[in-house]
Amino acid sequence: MNATTHTNPGAKADDFRLGAVIITMGNRPAELNALIESVQRQQGPAVELAVVGNGAPLPPLPAGVRTAELPENLGIPGGRNVGIELFGPDGRDVDAVLFLDDDGSLPNLDSARLLREAFTADPGLGIVSFRIADPDTGVTARRHVPRLRAADPLRSSRVTTFLGGASAVRSTVFEQAGQLPADFFYAHEETDLAWRALDAGWSIDYRADIVLHHPTTSPARHASYFHNVARNRVWLARRNLPAPLLPLYLCTWLLLTLARRPSGEALKAWWGGFREGWRTPCGARRPMRWRTVWRLTRLGRPPVI
Repeated sequence: MNATTHTNPGAKADDFRLGAVIITMGNRPAELNALIESVQRQQGPAVELAVVGNGAPLPPLPAGVRTAELPENLGIPGGRNVGIELFGPDGRDVDAVLFLDDDGSLPNLDSARLLREAFTADPGLGIVSFRIADPDTGVTARRHVPRLRAADPLRSSRVTTFLGGASAVRSTVFEQAGQLPADFFYAHEETDLAWRALDAGWSIDYRADIVLHHPTTSPARHASYFHNVARNRVWLARRNLPAPLLPLYLCTWLLLTLARRPSGEALKAWWGGFREGWRTPCGARRPMRWRTVWRLTRLGRPPVI
């Protein structure tokens, strides 16, 4: 299916409807309210809001916010999928869904306007990844630039993946490529969706001028980080890569992991996740086409790294 078949090339930017999904575990009420206020201050038509309590009750929220309180924590992709459905099946009540971390905020008033203009101007644009900047220092960490050449975070470009908590996805992408892989819980769920979107013909842009303020933290602070990273890396490859690329991709990441010299405890968790990735179901296998492999390669990130 062509990525442009569900777009209206004559549409005006202000007619492009945006909805924002925020998942929270209820432990950051002040930050959550600050984020909601930053969304509500955006120029142009109002951005619809959906907040998901991911295994936690929600604090008081402004009127008009769509909500869901889940009895258990479904993880980041599972919680965001619930948020998507708050905007109708595959988010069809809006034209694009923003994913925003609950401890972030939009410092600029024109972010929603820039998104509307970007999606309207380019009917093949499926996903926009924002620049994440520390609110105190303004620094963007290299790992928050979704490309291999990450030295200049102020340079916008076409990319092959996106930042889950600072992004916008056209709703038609969910219809054509599916939603986020809920079983991943967290780690690599964005790349899984990105690869499927690229295979369906969509493009992904990193926009340095659309900024989310977010405190600089390390993902390794989570106890299950190394386990999930390894398990989901295997699942990602099993689900999406042509068979000849599977060993190349996973061997490359094995060598990179060893080169980074993780602690003994971290390496043990990583090996456990790597084995689990092979032993457990990974979901439906839909290997990307070879022309998508070539497209990823031309964008600077062949799917072997």
